[in-house]
Amino acid sequence: MNSRSEKLQAFGRLLDIMDTLRAECPWDKKQTLESLRHLTIEETYELADAIEENDLQEIKKELGDLMLHMVFYSKIGSEKGAFDVADVLNAVCDKLIHRHPHIYGDVEAATEEEVKANWEAIKLKEKGTQSVLQGVPRGLPALVKAIRIGDKARGAGFDWDKPQDVWGKIKEELGEFESAQKSGNQQEIESELGDVLFSIVNFARLSNLDPELALERTNKKFIYRFTYMEKKAHEQGKSLNKMTLPEMELLWNEAKSKSED
Repeated sequence: MNSRSEKLQAFGRLLDIMDTLRAECPWDKKQTLESLRHLTIEETYELADAIEENDLQEIKKELGDLMLHMVFYSKIGSEKGAFDVADVLNAVCDKLIHRHPHIYGDVEAATEEEVKANWEAIKLKEKGTQSVLQGVPRGLPALVKAIRIGDKARGAGFDWDKPQDVWGKIKEELGEFESAQKSGNQQEIESELGDVLFSIVNFARLSNLDPELALERTNKKFIYRFTYMEKKAHEQGKSLNKMTLPEMELLWNEAKSKSED
């Protein structure tokens, strides 16, 4: 691993390259905070994919891309006279110290839950907000947002004690969903479906499971099995939309056995 001085030198090299690109590259000169936004979101998802694949070399690459974006935003901020990269780094250092009084102060927090509760209480005071839920970004995907809402509520002491406690709520919501389906009211059905999903997310959260990751792995599993079916159907001179459900089920089970090998 590189020494501290080598790490600082590498960071300084990135800053120098950004200065050069911003001054000389036509594309880099045109970029704004707004134009970089969707690219940063894309890079974040690429990092998430690399983590899910446990590809350390790809994680390194995607972390570099994200770090580049952070330096890029800081460069634009300095051009506007608002902040530079030193301001950004000092601000996050100050925040970490302030929000860890059990490390840098005289507050006691022996458990993870106590640390989280302190963090949320300090954050509320800093921002002058009235609700811990104001810290949940509005633009998060709904599934991820549901996890963060549950985390925030737990930090305020409003949560189930253990995953098993959520089962009753899931069953209750499933019953209400079934009743809504019988009513035929589409708005009510959608509302009850949301309640079912929210309850399942809470079960996953309390079970230390990532529902986003679980669903993505199921997506990949389905894609593998479905494309396997398409390939095998093509080899038989057929297309799926011309096959019967029993025929497709045979191929599906064959794909399933292959994926479980």
